[in-house]
Amino acid sequence: MSLMGKKKKEKESSPVSPLKKRRASWSELWVNHHHSLSSSPSPSLDFASKFQSLTTPPLSKSKTLFPDLTLLLPDLTLLTIITKVPLPHRKTLSLVCKRWLRLHGGLVRSVKVSDWGFLASGRVISRFPNLDNVDLVSGCLVPPPSSGVLVSHRVVSFTVGVGSYHSLSLFEEDLLSVEMVDRGLRTLSSGCSNLRRLVVVNASELGLLSVAEVCSRLQELELHKCSDTVLLGVGAFENLQILRLVGDVDGLYNNTSLVSDIGLMILAQGCKRLVKLELVGCQGGFNGVKEIGECCQMLEELTVCDHKMESGWLGGLGYCENLKTLKLVSCKNIDRDLGLGECLSCSFPALERLHLEKCRLRDENSVKALFKMCEAAREIVFKDCWGLDNDIFSVAMAFGRVKLLYLEGCSLLTTSGLESVILQWHELEHLKVVSCKNVKDSEVTPLMSALFSDLVELQWRPDTRSHLFSSLTGAGIGGKGAKFFKKT
Repeated sequence: MSLMGKKKKEKESSPVSPLKKRRASWSELWVNHHHSLSSSPSPSLDFASKFQSLTTPPLSKSKTLFPDLTLLLPDLTLLTIITKVPLPHRKTLSLVCKRWLRLHGGLVRSVKVSDWGFLASGRVISRFPNLDNVDLVSGCLVPPPSSGVLVSHRVVSFTVGVGSYHSLSLFEEDLLSVEMVDRGLRTLSSGCSNLRRLVVVNASELGLLSVAEVCSRLQELELHKCSDTVLLGVGAFENLQILRLVGDVDGLYNNTSLVSDIGLMILAQGCKRLVKLELVGCQGGFNGVKEIGECCQMLEELTVCDHKMESGWLGGLGYCENLKTLKLVSCKNIDRDLGLGECLSCSFPALERLHLEKCRLRDENSVKALFKMCEAAREIVFKDCWGLDNDIFSVAMAFGRVKLLYLEGCSLLTTSGLESVILQWHELEHLKVVSCKNVKDSEVTPLMSALFSDLVELQWRPDTRSHLFSSLTGAGIGGKGAKFFKKT
């Protein structure tokens, strides 16, 4: 090979320096530019693709990208998860989907019906199939045509319409008819066989019988506007343990509902497993109370509220041998005529608690008879009782085994009257004195102070001043003048 050919070959094979690289001509640049335009999408196509992406519903894309994983969980697992959520937040879970709504309804056990149509249509049963506690009092009222006014009573709270009323029985004027209430009870019992507690007003014995036939596990019943004939249906509940009867109550059911000795006897013969009984506005007497004591051997707690009992009813309590708690609330009198003295001499051997609240204790004879019957009580409560002065309170010396004394709102009782009684109770361990304005700190004797030091629990707030000083103890506040400020 010639020398010129060899040099030419080496020159072609050697890399070309960038500085020596040939620049592209104008024709080549023009061709390359048009080639790139033809390969890239046109602006019109790009706009069409963007518009299509905007108009495409995002639901299909979310289904593919974010599937509902809870569909893979069985109902039992999902129910376990929902039960871990706090109760105030569970209602919002029912808004997720129909499945969660159904599962949430199965967890609800208690409901308070305020719209009777919700019960009559059967939606209560379909929405909450596992109910065991139903309150129908608010639903038994006809809804007011205008904006309602909330009326609160110690027995019940309800809403009435704005307008004038011709009588004091505001609640009774807006009640549904007995037939409508009975139909609602039949609808409820057909879907809630596991019912344990029921509150209803203006029901008849036929409506209660329809519930008793299906709901054999019912244990707690509260009847408003009750009468002797209604108690014929109450006896059909074989497993009933807690019963509250609301009869003649001033301002609610005036002279329209009556529970007499006949009704109490019917109740005693039918409900022999009663453990707790509350009588509100009832008009029984000695025979009815005696029948309850003899037949209801399991009765442990009896509450008598705003009673209209006949004279001598207190003697019937002597037959309640297993009674542990006796409560008298809002009673204008204990007993007008004590009647049979031999019955009053009997005491409750198993009684543990005597609770008197908002009662008039001005009749010393009836109070003495009551305290004599309850001499075995361990816990004594006086709350907002009228007429409890030193003389009446001195009768409490009949209690010989008191371990707890609670006094609240007894403004007539003085420090000396309190001291004369509690010093006789050698087993006293708990003392609570609240809002008794005539009990003064300055009148506390050394004997009472020694007693206070031996107590297990002491709550001493007879007036605002005592409560203030006790709260500031040890804080260095509450001294006076030169005794408080020290010169440095």
